[in-house]
Amino acid sequence: MRHPSPRKPRFLEVRRPVSRRQAVLSAIAIWVLFFGIWLIASESGMVNPLLVPSPVQVFETTWNLFVDRGFIGDIGISVWRVVLAFAMASALSVPLGVMMGTFPAIEAIFAPFVSAWRYLPAPSFIPILLMWFGTGEAPKLALLFLGVVFFLITLVMDHTKTVRKELIETALTLGANRKVTVLDVVLPAVLPEIVTAMRQMLAMTWTYLVIAEIVASTTGIGAMMMRARRFLKTDEILSGIIVIGALGLLFDLLFKAAHRWLFPYLQEKR
Repeated sequence: MRHPSPRKPRFLEVRRPVSRRQAVLSAIAIWVLFFGIWLIASESGMVNPLLVPSPVQVFETTWNLFVDRGFIGDIGISVWRVVLAFAMASALSVPLGVMMGTFPAIEAIFAPFVSAWRYLPAPSFIPILLMWFGTGEAPKLALLFLGVVFFLITLVMDHTKTVRKELIETALTLGANRKVTVLDVVLPAVLPEIVTAMRQMLAMTWTYLVIAEIVASTTGIGAMMMRARRFLKTDEILSGIIVIGALGLLFDLLFKAAHRWLFPYLQEKR
């Protein structure tokens, strides 16, 4: 009896993981395509070179910023602002979100407040933050904090609600008090999703960075980009954009690595 030959895998398969080789090649190909189109458009005269310089010029400018103009210092300041503001937001959001997702009474108190603030655009606070804190570091950190904290609280709360009810009921049946139930049952169960939510919200913190640094700031990536705008140095602006994207990608990869290291059992299930 002849056995049917195994079906050859197709390029598009529903929920079928790709090999590491295919993932790497796909990632390289999309960036080659992007920069190839950019290079062709700029070199062929399809775009104004003053507004859209070639990628070669942008990378040369980026190199000069690092070597000759101390751009690494601006990057360090920006990274410090993002990390500090995000750490403050996480320190508030994670415990409050877990408590809201665990205790409906706490959710009833804070949910209307958090939901209202979540729909307010963070840049709208710039004038009042400048009036309150002046032009130092405080308004920049406050803006980055406000841009992420209410969204992170909501995500942590929603993830906490998905913890299986049977786990909580079993703990209570075995005599666990509220503290033990939250710290030893709910928190370990939801922690992988919390780390994923933090990874997602860290990206939002980076999106607010330039807005925070264009307000009365002389340091940071955003400040460099605003100085470049005054003199129509589009290549420097694009350099700042590329650096922010590269830093965001680096932080995202670090979070993914941390997630795999902290929760290896989830990788085994997949």
